[in-house]
Amino acid sequence: MTGPALPLWRQLQAAAAVLAAVRRGESTGPALDRVAAPLRPAAQALAFHVLRQLGRAEALRRQLARRAPPPAADALLCTALALCWRDEGAPYEPFTLVDQAVEAAKRQSDTRGQASFVNACLRRFLREREALVAATDADPVARWNHPPWWIRRLQRDHPQQWEAILAASNGQPPMTLRVNARRSTRVAYLEQLRADGIAAAAVGEHGVILERPRGVHAVPGFDAGVVTVQDAAAQLAAPLLLQSPAAGAGPLRILDACAAPGGKTGHLLELADAAVTALDVDPARCERIGETLRRLGLQARVVAADAADPSAWWDGEPFDAILLDAPCTASGIVRRHPDVRWLRREDDIARLAQVQARLLAVLWPLLKPGGRLLYCTCSVFREEGEAQVRAFVAHNTEAVSRPAPGHLLPQGGANANLVRDNLEGDHDGFFYALLEKRTPEPAAPGR
Repeated sequence: MTGPALPLWRQLQAAAAVLAAVRRGESTGPALDRVAAPLRPAAQALAFHVLRQLGRAEALRRQLARRAPPPAADALLCTALALCWRDEGAPYEPFTLVDQAVEAAKRQSDTRGQASFVNACLRRFLREREALVAATDADPVARWNHPPWWIRRLQRDHPQQWEAILAASNGQPPMTLRVNARRSTRVAYLEQLRADGIAAAAVGEHGVILERPRGVHAVPGFDAGVVTVQDAAAQLAAPLLLQSPAAGAGPLRILDACAAPGGKTGHLLELADAAVTALDVDPARCERIGETLRRLGLQARVVAADAADPSAWWDGEPFDAILLDAPCTASGIVRRHPDVRWLRREDDIARLAQVQARLLAVLWPLLKPGGRLLYCTCSVFREEGEAQVRAFVAHNTEAVSRPAPGHLLPQGGANANLVRDNLEGDHDGFFYALLEKRTPEPAAPGR
């Protein structure tokens, strides 16, 4: 990857530009889209590493210089520090990173004037690395690489597991696949992978974890719709909802609200002959649902509409089952999206909880008696999970809670299976609650 066309200094410039964009409040997606295509894979790998170590890097920069340099130079300096502050997991030797970071500063107009400053800071860091790192160890943001409010919230919500959650959130996620039950079986697919020399293991009921990630089009069977990329925790949604929804004449009527990019929609259709309505408020994201279903050879009614405004899309016929994968902080999937921790603000939790409560209130009347609504979020914060559902059930006497996992906490690698009641194996953080609409009691006969 680092041949003549991709010198490391160019990769560092691109990764620093992504970091600078995140600091301005932009997510990594648009920032990476602006990176030249040949540089993009390397820039993403480096930028994600930096975002997972940003708390430590910023603490080290404060040790080296109390006053931050201009934004572009500070982003480059912190990028280099995040990549070389420890040997474990470092993508390059520290001296190589420092040399190339200085070269990157010299070759860019908005950092050229700070090249000497960047060089001085990084050379001092190499000389005093052990002492400088030790001086930052007491800083919880440096230790855990999450904002202070996030750490406090986890300590309150999960007093026994908060450290394990943070450790898992700082790890690299695996590539997890879901086998399409209409086109293969997991046993057969694992045999195919073994024949192709690809190491993999089973996870959950339909999942396969690759030992080493690869591009999706290099995954056997992906283009043919045999498998879909989906985390093991997210793979629980469809089986949970399809346990025993109220059946009527014809196929089950299922609503997948907030459906993009279509992974759960596809899973529902793989497991059941159902008439699925898949909603998303963003037309561009609806296109992604359509692309997912075409690859899988499945069909659904895909509608670009606001789930909170049924008058714009509902035909008046109640649904047998509703999947509400509600908008949330994404606090359970920060290992996959490491920018989220730095983009979120603490008041986002309460704001998103209001959105979740409104969606629950609006969609519940669309469910037929005896039907089931599965509420889920990819969040580990209780306000978006357990507390949200408890409040809903308390104000809806016809809502009955059925067995569901509740809060699944992220775990992976050496931390796998340390959290009681979690799934076995490596997975993201999620919350699931299954609510059944009580069938009305028959009216008492008149006298």
